[in-house]
This record gives sequence, C-alpha cells and structure tokens, in this order.
Amino acid sequence: MGKTALVLGIGNVLWADEGFGVRCVEEMARSMAFGPEVKLLDGGTQGLYLLPFLEAADMMVVFDAVDYGLVPGTMKVVEGDEVPAFMGAKKMSLHQTGFQDVIATAQLMGYCPDQIMLIGVQPVELEDYGGGLRDETAACIPAAITIARDWLAARGIHATEGQTRTDDLADASLRRENYEGGRPTEDEACRTGDARFFPAAE
Repeated sequence: MGKTALVLGIGNVLWADEGFGVRCVEEMARSMAFGPEVKLLDGGTQGLYLLPFLEAADMMVVFDAVDYGLVPGTMKVVEGDEVPAFMGAKKMSLHQTGFQDVIATAQLMGYCPDQIMLIGVQPVELEDYGGGLRDETAACIPAAITIARDWLAARGIHATEGQTRTDDLADASLRRENYEGGRPTEDEACRTGDARFFPAAE
C-alpha cells in the first residue's frame, strides 16, 4: 500500500486571519487534483477529534495562523520536531494549544504521522469577528499551497491540474468567496455592538 497524506487547515474563519489555514486547504482543493491517498481536511477548531485523521496518515501538512513574533503577513515553514514547539509559541486562540495537544497525544499513542510540515503565517488581524483575511495574509496562500504541493511531490505524492472533490471542507456558504463577499458593509451593519442597546442620544 502506498503512502497516505493528510493536508489539514486549522483555525476559525470567523476571526479574520484565523481562517488562513482553512482557506489554504480550500484553495488546494479548488486548484489541484489529488488521488485518494490524500485527504484535504478543514480541521477548524476540532482539537482531539482530529486524532483519527492523524492515525490514518503517513505524512501531514498543516496550514495555520501562528504568532512567530514576525512582521504581520510573514510566512514561515517548520518541519518535524519543531512543529509542536512553534504552534505553542504564543497562544492566540483556543485551537492552537488544542492542536499542540493533538500532536502530543498522537505521539504518545504511537500513531503520529512520521513526517510533518507546518506552513504558518503571522496574522495581521484577529480581533474582527465576521471579518475576512487581510490582504497580506491572503497574499501568502499561493506560495503556501505551492510549498505544500512540492513537499508532497518530493515524497512521492503528486497533484495534477484540476480539482479535488471532497466532503471534508466547510459548507459552500462559508467558503471564502461567499463568506467575505456576503459580509454587510459598515453602513449596513454595526460593528461595535447591538444598536438596540445603545443609549439614546440626548
């Protein structure tokens, strides 16, 4: 049996650049065709529920927004034993510590993928509920998925032109184009709270 790979995007698309990882996996599925040996997965913030997917894979690529302490919009790639350390470098959100725990648990149980690569980007903005990726973060997606494709190819797993059909991504309404394109404008939606509860002007 050939090698299997898990390509995993983690993060919460509802919090601006937190969605970087998920958007990378979506773009890979849209622009690259992989065989059944590759699972493209929107891992969201599922934490330990992701363990069975790690168990089934020989190698894993993870996309995520990670606070490396770098200039916002900077991409950084780490591999192997460095991955858990960098994902816990600074807690930005609940999912990061959760995924570090996933890797540690998989290692303890003896079924963590043999090879792991993390492609992370330093986020520009996280505190924007309902917001989309910032331009600097979105600009990293093409390079990020190319790095992932080449890393997999070097290990015998190749993509061809086309798309990968999968049920392991978010609902179509949450895909980047629909999600960001459907956001109300500043005039249409209050971004500071519920206007019904603001004190009336005197």
